[in-house]
Amino acid sequence: MPLNLSPHSLQLSPLGSSNFTNNFPQIHNPTLSWHPCKNLRQTHITCVSTRPRKKRFPISEESETEDLVRYVLRSFSSDKVPLVRTLDKYVRVVRTEHCFLLFEELGRRDKWLQCLEVFRWMQKQRWYIADSGVYSKLISVMGKKGQTRMAMWLFSEMRNSGCRPDSSVYNALITAHLHSKDKAKALIKALGYFEKMKGMQRCQPNVVTYNILLRAFAQARNVNQVNALFKDLDQSIVSPDIYTYNGVMDAYGKNGMIREMESVLSRMKSNQCKPDIITFNLLIDSYGKKQDFDKMEQVFKSLLHSKERPTLPTFNSMITNYGKARQKENAESVLQKMTKMKYTPNFITYESLIMMYGFCDSVSKAREIFDDMIESGKEVKVSTLNAMLDVYCLNGLPMEADLLFDNARNVGLLPDSTTYKLLYKAYTKANMKKLVQKLLKHMDRDGIIPNKRFFLDALGAFKSLPASSGNQQNNAKT
Repeated sequence: MPLNLSPHSLQLSPLGSSNFTNNFPQIHNPTLSWHPCKNLRQTHITCVSTRPRKKRFPISEESETEDLVRYVLRSFSSDKVPLVRTLDKYVRVVRTEHCFLLFEELGRRDKWLQCLEVFRWMQKQRWYIADSGVYSKLISVMGKKGQTRMAMWLFSEMRNSGCRPDSSVYNALITAHLHSKDKAKALIKALGYFEKMKGMQRCQPNVVTYNILLRAFAQARNVNQVNALFKDLDQSIVSPDIYTYNGVMDAYGKNGMIREMESVLSRMKSNQCKPDIITFNLLIDSYGKKQDFDKMEQVFKSLLHSKERPTLPTFNSMITNYGKARQKENAESVLQKMTKMKYTPNFITYESLIMMYGFCDSVSKAREIFDDMIESGKEVKVSTLNAMLDVYCLNGLPMEADLLFDNARNVGLLPDSTTYKLLYKAYTKANMKKLVQKLLKHMDRDGIIPNKRFFLDALGAFKSLPASSGNQQNNAKT
């Protein structure tokens, strides 16, 4: 029976009822008297906690778990101490939650072999119990690093240990296959696991399973399979969520499949699923890339009239796409709206403006923004340097790009592989042999080793060169 918590229900009943006061008159009309005792001894009571004190570690504002993991990783990285030895040092306090965080951090640092070391160390501890969550996490980490075979081995290891898989394990395994290079084979494998899950009560596909598969097939432009999965989803007990629709629409939009994207949007509306800011942003970006600016502006107006609020990516996308269409006035109008609405531009906004002016043949204006960022102490990253270099290269100014490249180190901007790739492409396209040789020396000094992909991307510039310059092209390749 639900509780009635109204103010009237919380009033205390009077103590003056006849039965109560007759039996206990001293409560209704209490009389306090004081009887001093001469020989009364004073006793002091002290409360002492019997709980053992926790071993203290250097703690910060974050949780103790995160801080301990950070401490372990710091010891492993700076002192070159084997990770297992560091874990042995804190064996009394390290538990499953610490290992989960270690998996995430080591995976982020491309140290997946150390993830296996931590896993083997876990298995030797008294508190370890074979759990599908541990295997799911490890399979996910291996998949993201393209270690599909290792993910498969962990799946077999789990079954051999007597641990039964669940939906999360199969979801991680499907995702691991989808990270492999052979996408066609990966999609076939993913569908195989999907059908296998349907036959197991413990591993029934959930909304995460459908979201993974729908996005993957949308990215592969397989509209028939996306529709088949939606039909299967409608017939199941699983209900789609906002991530389901956003994932498919984003994949279609990035592929330029606007009609298919709009079809999913209609499906989303018919299922009474309200769009969020991610929905608005992906629609704005998709229409902008197709240069359908009327629809882009229409979506932006709908966003302003909704409960959602624009974000910086909203404005950055509009500036970038107007810039690629060489519509400088419209791009500047977006910046004015953004400023009027009290948004502060970030470094991506400035990079979008630099590229916009570059597309619109306003190189001096792009350089003005870049110099202002440097002088005012705004956040400047190597991607900002790359944007300005790209503007010079797009406008046929390789010498200016080379001068900026030389001066970048003076302001603390160190080039990355993207910097070298775009300069190599521009210099070869301009037949500037000396600049190519100079660039290769810089790459050697900075330890940048070009791989096959680097040259395949960069040598695309040679296709636009005249046939008579073949000897110079060969010299540039060396």
